[in-house]
Amino acid sequence: MKAKTFAADPQIQKHRWWILVAVCLFTFMSTLDASIVNIALPVMSHDLKIPMNQAEWVVSIYLIAICALLLLFGKLGDTRGKIRIFKIGSLLFVSGSFLSGFSVGLSFLLGARVIQSVGAAMTMATNNGIITEVFPFKERGRALGMIGSFVALGSIAGPGIGGLILAHLGWGYIFWINVPVGIIAILIGQRILPQDITVSDERIDKPGASLFALIMISLFAGVFVGQEIGFTRPVILGLFAVAVAAMFIFVRLELRVDNPILALKLFQNKRFTISILCAFLIFVANFFFNVIAPFYLENARGMAANYAGYALMTFPIVQVVVAPIAGAVSDRVGPELLTFIGLVLISISQVGYMLANLATPLWVFMFFIGLVGLGNGIFMAPNNSIVMSSVPVQDLGVAGGVNALARELGMVIGISIATTVLFSAMGHYAGHHVTAYLPAHPEIFIDGMRVAFMVALSICLVATVITGWRLLKRRTA
Repeated sequence: MKAKTFAADPQIQKHRWWILVAVCLFTFMSTLDASIVNIALPVMSHDLKIPMNQAEWVVSIYLIAICALLLLFGKLGDTRGKIRIFKIGSLLFVSGSFLSGFSVGLSFLLGARVIQSVGAAMTMATNNGIITEVFPFKERGRALGMIGSFVALGSIAGPGIGGLILAHLGWGYIFWINVPVGIIAILIGQRILPQDITVSDERIDKPGASLFALIMISLFAGVFVGQEIGFTRPVILGLFAVAVAAMFIFVRLELRVDNPILALKLFQNKRFTISILCAFLIFVANFFFNVIAPFYLENARGMAANYAGYALMTFPIVQVVVAPIAGAVSDRVGPELLTFIGLVLISISQVGYMLANLATPLWVFMFFIGLVGLGNGIFMAPNNSIVMSSVPVQDLGVAGGVNALARELGMVIGISIATTVLFSAMGHYAGHHVTAYLPAHPEIFIDGMRVAFMVALSICLVATVITGWRLLKRRTA
């Protein structure tokens, strides 16, 4: 088997940590570019002379394209070679980043973002599979923990890094910063990434890939446009209906074809399914924090944007430190207990956010920011290890694609639910429709924040109970 060959090859093992560096750099950049653009949208809107709702598609099209393509590239990685797909993706990502920085016009920028997103999807779908194959089992948790750290750092650090760039440079540099880093990673990868040893000419399930892309495009178009014009409009309901119908046809097709784009049999494995579900739920809850915390610190508490950014960086910094340690510990004691402990800590942090008000000392709020980083660091690496270790080698690419898809779906759905719950609750307390922070009534925001974090706590508790049940069943067995 290819995984055994990689693990037994002394040359590959000699360079395995450099392989991890190359993979982590692209993991960081591809996740960073989903969040770094948000802070630059007002500047881009002014510079390109377009309304804000059109500028928001610079973010949306990146996320939609990634979600639509993750399963396809996961399957291509399994059949045509993960390292080959990763290398092509890294070149496309750097090329798209270079093109995205030019202020030519919205159409050019959206096209460049699509190129960038195709590259990001190729690297995201194959990174966990490459590391799972290259690293021996006793070090796999630590290595996957490093990838989890860079995912967290990229997902959360976007606003802070973007703000620092915009303070001194034009908005094009939020994309161009990827170019030198990406070239370094490509050069490292070209030198030390091994060749794919076995590939197959297995036919790709093109109808399945097309249907899945249709599901993602119609679903997210409905979510993003619905947030702007309302979810009860006929066009939005039609998009959701298309997504549901395509999902029904997709499942029926995947159960009947010989080589499906998504091996639904993977979900018969309870360890795999529970870990994917919990990862999705925790990313949903994390993005409640991402949406609401800047409002709380900057608007309600009056902190300057740069200081608020420094406070919010506590989350990813703690997670980056903790995740590799948690991964190493999971290699020794097993991952199930650590995932449960991590989820308990994340749930406690939601209680802290829920109880915060205008009089809460900032150090207390920052303590809970650090606590959620600690919980995520303890949870993510062992959870990724369970996902990637519970599937056969020939399905590692698809498993990595599903894992990345859970993360992207959690991010988009978390943002959507958080904004909907927050502003609906604020509207309830204000007695009228609310779509933005009310500067004259910070207490209304605090009430809305409390309701939103109650929902986030409920989501975390569902994940905690499911994981606790799995731990109990495993120990009983």
